Amino acid sequence: MKDYIQALLQSAVDELVTEGRLPADLHHKVPVSRNRDPAYGDFATSAAMQLAKAAGRKPREIAAEIIQRLPEDPRIENVQIAGPGFINVYLTSAARLSVVQTVLEQGPDYGRSTLGAGRRIQVEYVSANPTGPLHVGHGRGAAYGAVIANLLGLVGFSVQREYYVNDAGRQMDILAASVWLRYLERCGEQFKFPVNGYKGDYIREIAEALYAEHGTVWSAPAATVFEGVSPDEPENGDKEAHIDGLIERARLLLGANRYRYVFEMGLNFILDDIREDLHAFGVDYDVWYSETSLTECGLVNRTVERLREAGHVYEKDGALWFASSAFGDEKDRVVQRDNGQTTYFASDIAYHMDKFERGFERVIDVWGADHHGYVPRVKAALRAVGKDPDLLDVLLVQFVALYRGKERVQMSTRSGSFVTLRQLREEVGNDAARFFYVMRTASQHLDFDLELAQSQSADNPVYYIQYAHARVCSVMQQLEDQGLTYDPAHGARNAHLLETDHEHTLVNLLSRYPELIEDAALAAEPHQLAHFLRELAQGFHAWYNAHQFLVEDDSLRNARLNLCLAVRQVIRSGLALLGVSAPEAM
Repeated sequence: MKDYIQALLQSAVDELVTEGRLPADLHHKVPVSRNRDPAYGDFATSAAMQLAKAAGRKPREIAAEIIQRLPEDPRIENVQIAGPGFINVYLTSAARLSVVQTVLEQGPDYGRSTLGAGRRIQVEYVSANPTGPLHVGHGRGAAYGAVIANLLGLVGFSVQREYYVNDAGRQMDILAASVWLRYLERCGEQFKFPVNGYKGDYIREIAEALYAEHGTVWSAPAATVFEGVSPDEPENGDKEAHIDGLIERARLLLGANRYRYVFEMGLNFILDDIREDLHAFGVDYDVWYSETSLTECGLVNRTVERLREAGHVYEKDGALWFASSAFGDEKDRVVQRDNGQTTYFASDIAYHMDKFERGFERVIDVWGADHHGYVPRVKAALRAVGKDPDLLDVLLVQFVALYRGKERVQMSTRSGSFVTLRQLREEVGNDAARFFYVMRTASQHLDFDLELAQSQSADNPVYYIQYAHARVCSVMQQLEDQGLTYDPAHGARNAHLLETDHEHTLVNLLSRYPELIEDAALAAEPHQLAHFLRELAQGFHAWYNAHQFLVEDDSLRNARLNLCLAVRQVIRSGLALLGVSAPEAM
């Protein structure tokens, strides 16, 4: 309805331009907002005030002329000028109530639109290094990215969901070395495990699988392995040099082929676990994009060469530097080290350049807040290679603080003492996890209250919303148990009987849903939907507690059941977008 009112007002303004009553070069899109207070009508526009300066006229005069050019419409009861020049539009009761029938007719398609017009958007999210299981922090990015993709798809964009697999670089080598060292322990070798190695139990699982396949054939004496390697004791050693030395020893003692086998065994074991974990969380991808593939196909080198040819790369201390400070970054960045190896940043440039060369008109990256420093440098690189950096939106998701009772749980990937996403799901369930992750803006830190997430009370938002859905199902079951009938067509003819304040509130909320979906999709703000569903559930529970639905009067009963089922449909659709189930009994 909002779009319909906007179109009427726009047509009136365009008519004034055609008549010469407004400047001929005026290209003004009429803004329309929904009024919260029904005393001021259903919709309002400030168009007259915005046009006044360009036209050199008083806003109220322009508002009067806009109203004069509005056609007679059975859905509009009144149009008034308010204050300095606002135009308030009042719908008829029948027009407002028609949303109930619209929801029932469209079902799960209510809220769907063609706003995106098929434009291609890529949403990349999670993309955690495959060096260990996903932890609760990754879960928030997974929930956010998945819901954003769902929202964009519903409003007509062609969405590709992508996971960037960081399967190259030093962290992956540390993983491979960690697996081999645990394998050596399994073979009976004794030594102090490196401080900077990955220590989680999953490393032992991979090592056990390696031992099951090859026995002790790939083993080596600990003395040989640690020969010439820098110590990692805090007082006399370098932890980074120690682990790097062990990586080199692993390469040397295993040989290229066996080292690669251990490397890929660790990678695939963890990547399979991540895929499984995300799928169980209701998060699936269209593309798993390998960082290694960028190098293997030569795209990273071509990207560096492209920057060089454009004059944006210079040599210093044997390395190649991208002059990113010239494009808004705080300082220049190395893209190729003095040993000839390209950097992770060079891969990042190549990857983002490739995104746009694959034809995406907009790219959304969902990153952890600790990556905030990468945003200006990636945008600088896009500008340098001739891409519009404004087509890249980076959503920084703040950290999750997990509380068990009053104790905050600390997380550390290498030590393995973190709470995994899988553990969280097992404790509170997928529904609570998915909802709690998105009920605040991405820019807000999230204190995840485990006790609240598991409580069956009105304080638990996901339970409160699901309970509203289950209550409608219970009403329909009671209808059947009492031998009463339900006639939706009869209810539609008697929608005018929905005249209580509670019913008006619910009707207004239902009519806002399509606009809410579009706003949440374009702004990439899933929390808008979470808050809306809670408000809708609150409105329903208040109505349920104040009125009887299964009344003797057939007309009123059918009208109220129609509204009940419309509320249930919108709750079900909204929860589905959030990746949350809608139980029929609780």
